[in-house]
Formats: sequence, C-alpha cells, structure tokens
Amino acid sequence: MGAARGIARRVDRLAVVWIDAHGDLNTTETSASGNLWGMPFRMLLDGGVVAAQDAALVGARSLDPPEVAFIESTGIDDSLDRALAGADATYVALDLDVLDPSEVDVLIPEPDGPSAAEIEALLDDLAGRTRIAGIGVSGRLPTERNAALAARMLEAAGF
Repeated sequence: MGAARGIARRVDRLAVVWIDAHGDLNTTETSASGNLWGMPFRMLLDGGVVAAQDAALVGARSLDPPEVAFIESTGIDDSLDRALAGADATYVALDLDVLDPSEVDVLIPEPDGPSAAEIEALLDDLAGRTRIAGIGVSGRLPTERNAALAARMLEAAGF
C-alpha cells in the first residue's frame, strides 16, 4: 500500500491493476477473518489513493459476498482499457496466488488460475500500454521455483 500511495502523490492520476486470486476488498466490518491481508485494495480505494474507475481486478476467483457487493456497486472489473484510460502511471499488485497452484508455491492456493505464461503476457502487455511506476509481488513462499518465477514476472513488467 505504501508504494501505491507514494506513487499516487507524484502523478495526477494513478491506475491500479490488482492481479490476485482474492479481491482484498474487505473492511474490518466485512472480513470474516479480520486478516488485514484481505483489505489492502479496499484501503487504497476508500483512502482515495485510486478511484474505482482507475482500478482493475484481474484473476479473482475467491471472493467473499461483501467483496462481490462492493465490486458490483463500484463497477470494478478486469477491464484494463477502462482502468488505464487517462492514467499517468500504473501500480501493479501481483499476488502470485493468482496462478494455478501447479506452477507456484503460495500461502493461500486457489485452483483454476491462469498460467505463468498468461500472467507474463499480461504484464508485458501492461508495460507496453502504460508506465508501470511500481509493482509489488506478494503471496509467495521462499522457494527457488518461486524466486525464478517472480524474476520472470518482474522482467515481463519491465523491471
């Protein structure tokens, strides 16, 4: 969250592309677990760091009912065209649990995710369409396989 906040202070309009198996759109009132890891995207939105129309949620497939209601009320979806339109820079939040668990070792695996090649292509596409001013990679366990995978993702994003 700190990186996105810092970037937002330096640009007129920030887009956020949140790539995650989970929405991270809960609040302390809506979270079943109370875990702050399920809230950072919502905190950025509620805190005015990024507007809902400048945000995309890609790969989410494990959402709590309050997250679904929030998505429906704000119009957030996976449209990169909508989120990037008019943005000066983009922050990418990449939680590796978005990937199919057969390709990555993560804290909270979710089945039926995209392949690493698909996310690499997405990041490469983003890097060609916008200035990625920052990227955060999370959710991974400290394994050699994951280190190589994270390096590939960062390279695809232009880092």
